[in-house]
Amino acid sequence: MAMPLLNLSHLTTYNYKKPVSFGEHRIMVRPRESYDQHVLEATLDIDPPPSELRWLHDVFGNSVAVATFDRRADRLVFDSRVRMHHRPADLHDVHIEDYARTYPFTYSSEDMPDLLRSIERQHLDPQRRIDRWARRFVNGSGPTETLTMLKTMTTAIREEFTYVARHEKGTQSPIETMTSRKGTCRDYAMFMIEAVRALGFAARFCSGYVYSLKPRTQRRLGGGNTHAWVRVYLPGSGWVEFDPTNGIIGNHDLIRVAIARDIYTAVPISGTWMGFPGSFIDMNVSVDIEVEADTPEPIPEGVAAVEE
Repeated sequence: MAMPLLNLSHLTTYNYKKPVSFGEHRIMVRPRESYDQHVLEATLDIDPPPSELRWLHDVFGNSVAVATFDRRADRLVFDSRVRMHHRPADLHDVHIEDYARTYPFTYSSEDMPDLLRSIERQHLDPQRRIDRWARRFVNGSGPTETLTMLKTMTTAIREEFTYVARHEKGTQSPIETMTSRKGTCRDYAMFMIEAVRALGFAARFCSGYVYSLKPRTQRRLGGGNTHAWVRVYLPGSGWVEFDPTNGIIGNHDLIRVAIARDIYTAVPISGTWMGFPGSFIDMNVSVDIEVEADTPEPIPEGVAAVEE
């Protein structure tokens, strides 16, 4: 199977009116290693250079760089460059166990202990408005196909809501997203997570990048910046991607970087600075993904290639 070879550039710049001091910064920009995406090369350049840079895996297995600084500056730059293989997977690659093909179903006793925190609701909904919205996708007069229901919900958000870019940190509440019918990719993701959790599914927030092989005029929403979508646990296929911003099911065009229960622990770059009030000017983020070529999938070590 051919795997697109991607060159990824993620540049973040913080500008200040005068030199300031920097506290510890946590950086999550390295794509996760998996069977469907493989990092070949990765560099992270920081200016001014940190006095110490160390790497760790957090509780979800995300790669996190922790930088500390000992000098002041009026600009802080994070420049991440990655060269990687990415194997696209589409809807037809989702295989669900027989017992979970129709909704409702119950997760197995083996899976449930590890999924409980991902089923728990994270946001208040005292009037059950999100519950009622989610129930519209359940067939009240017969069986409901699990995958069809989730696909329909993903498409409905894309078609019924208006995508708007917003560069401020954080996200609006799922209730605000449902009421205004508009939001960013991260707003869409948090809304869908709460909706599927209302139906009893385990769901997680996923941040990363979206790319497209199409011309620039047909690029995906959320491209040119970091992106966010949803992962739902389906027995037989495990964690499956659903992107309500673009209507994507499966990992097609999606590059995973960080996984979390909610957005607040999946921020690409977080940290502090110390200086005079009003010193901060702005933050600029630029993401560019170049598709270099489709290359044959690498053969694992110990497996011989056979020519037919």
